[in-house]
Amino acid sequence: MQQTPPISIRLSFLPLVFLFAPAIASAFCGFYIAKADTNLFNRSSQVVMVRDGDKNVVTMASDFQSGVDEFAMVVPVPEVLRRKQIHVMDRAILQHLDAYSAPRLVEYFDADPCRVVMYDMAMEAATPRVGLRAGARKRAKSLGVTIEAQYTVDEYDILILSAAESRGLVTWLTENGYRVPDGAGPVVASYLRQGMRFFVAKVNRKNYRKAGYSYLRPLQIAYTHRKFMLPIRLGTVNAKAKQELFIYALTRKGRVETTNYRTIKLPTDVEIPVYIKEEDGFADFYRDMFRTQVDKARGRAVFLEYAWDMNWCDPCAADSLTNRELRELGVFWVDAKGRGNARPMTRPRPRGADVYITRLHLSYDRERFPEDLRFQVTDNRENFQGRYIVRHPWEGSPEDCKAARRYFDKTLPRRRKEEAKNLAKLTGRRLRDIRKRIKRSSRPAAGSDENVSLWWEDVWDR
Repeated sequence: MQQTPPISIRLSFLPLVFLFAPAIASAFCGFYIAKADTNLFNRSSQVVMVRDGDKNVVTMASDFQSGVDEFAMVVPVPEVLRRKQIHVMDRAILQHLDAYSAPRLVEYFDADPCRVVMYDMAMEAATPRVGLRAGARKRAKSLGVTIEAQYTVDEYDILILSAAESRGLVTWLTENGYRVPDGAGPVVASYLRQGMRFFVAKVNRKNYRKAGYSYLRPLQIAYTHRKFMLPIRLGTVNAKAKQELFIYALTRKGRVETTNYRTIKLPTDVEIPVYIKEEDGFADFYRDMFRTQVDKARGRAVFLEYAWDMNWCDPCAADSLTNRELRELGVFWVDAKGRGNARPMTRPRPRGADVYITRLHLSYDRERFPEDLRFQVTDNRENFQGRYIVRHPWEGSPEDCKAARRYFDKTLPRRRKEEAKNLAKLTGRRLRDIRKRIKRSSRPAAGSDENVSLWWEDVWDR
């Protein structure tokens, strides 16, 4: 008999990379041109947490790159999940949520200083058994492990396990082909002391091939639990480097914050040099900016990237999610026709009514995040977004009018100095190098003689 290769467990939440086509929106005075979605980061995971009262729906996604035979996910859960509490969803909805909430780059164009214009700016059917080895239940019992439930949910085989102690659970997983990383025992033991069970998912090869997917779809679980938390410590056991985690918290009430780590707003509404858009690209800027903020916080903070009432957005990096998509994510208090069921309504409510999204981002490892994440839902409904601005200069001539000369001699040089300082502060890049890049990428004003000293040559000495 051919021996089944061991399955390498990716404990807790798994890396995910998504790629989206850019979108354009002009609901404000400018244009959205790029976004910082999760494809900018390696080893990144996405988790959607829907929370209202004690009710929770959690969506977990993975971009596991090896063969599906080697995939396994182990997540601590507070109760024995029934079949109807487990679901597999379309990953396009998670992609949409990522695109909608991603930090973004916007661009403006300076007006002709010779013209003064006044205007307003509007701004399931389950199979009964999972293919365990013969005698697996008997052996589990001897090790103090109980197989509380087992299901096949679409392309996943699911086990819900409990155990008397961590050594027995780790032994049973190892004997049944799961390659458990060294050091997992103490972390498993801490969850067992809290009365947690373990949700174990692996791919059902037959169903996976039959469905024809080339990727692993997100898994969802629904449960009731008084604690609002996310277990991340198992994910650091076998991690060789920091991992990126993106959390999308959807509530009826307001913003979600961590209670055992600092929640810090990312810098926002900052003007940066135009060459970031035209030459370097927003991706490199955002990665450098985020890592610089992590270093400033000594790696022990959770960063707020987006917080908004989902009735509207400004600017919109993507179309708002429909109520049907929100319900697929587990937002159970809205219906597919656009009406919130929080209270009686005499007319249909707009999409996203009574839904507030908080997007959090952290770069974590075992040393700096020794505890699981704990959250609270607040009454804060203030809107926030990570937004970065490039402003294109007017392309006229200094000779067009007195205002144009003042624009080229004072306004533009002053602004470029500030843009350079902003970029250096945000990313840790050398100010001298930034200044050189701005000079190299700047075009002379129309009508200028390129053989003489240009108007911006001494910008940095003024």
